[in-house]
Amino acid sequence: MRREITGFSNPTVKYLRSLREKKHRKREGKFLAEGLRLLTDARESGRLPETLVMAAKRDPHPLLTALENAVEGAGGEIIETSSDILTKITGKDNPQAVLGVFDEFDTSLGSVDRGTAKIWLVAQALRDPGNLGTMLRTGDAVGAGGLILLDDCADPFSAEAVRASMGAVFTQKVAQATWDEFVPWLRSEAGQLVGASLRDAHPYREAAYAAPCFLLVGNESRGLPEAYENECDLRVTMPMRGRADSLNAAVAAAVLAYEALAKLDS
Repeated sequence: MRREITGFSNPTVKYLRSLREKKHRKREGKFLAEGLRLLTDARESGRLPETLVMAAKRDPHPLLTALENAVEGAGGEIIETSSDILTKITGKDNPQAVLGVFDEFDTSLGSVDRGTAKIWLVAQALRDPGNLGTMLRTGDAVGAGGLILLDDCADPFSAEAVRASMGAVFTQKVAQATWDEFVPWLRSEAGQLVGASLRDAHPYREAAYAAPCFLLVGNESRGLPEAYENECDLRVTMPMRGRADSLNAAVAAAVLAYEALAKLDS
């Protein structure tokens, strides 16, 4: 179905705007992704929006044509509207010419198949959606299975996290759980838990990584709680040669992931 929206008071505009807020995303089980590149990554990974919203005045592009055809072929809806209404929907002064409405994915631990990858990224109480999206992007780059979010983390389906992932939210498995749920699940099968820590830790380049390897980083300001560190099979640290006492959480995850990958592939 294809239709045009010209009025700011249209109920669909109100509905799309509401998906910027977490409570409405959770209620509807939907999220927004904006931009042709992001939506093309979704299409190429086998995920299509149920609704495609486009600026009525837009430049033609073969990727956009392919996206339109795919959405129409799958029985989705295409909406054309003005750039002003897109601004209202996205809350951005210069919105992209295209956005999509997607179903949120199954984020249960039960949906994770640990045998599909050597490395998994795990974050505890990660609060910055930009860091979350960056970790997803890192996971895609190193061929990780996905990102497991523990405790009170930022929403992986927020506009900020989706944008920062550069499409990796569609290629990486995302799971959400509490620590008390994660530990029994982890110990139910093979899996090495490696924590980024300063306490009784091995230099990260001298550590013995084993697959499947779950690389755990903590909250941006507090790091990992002591009980979580105690549960780790291995604690690793990275040298700080300047005045900083730690790396950004997403950067630390990237450094550890590439080192673990090198060891596991050797």
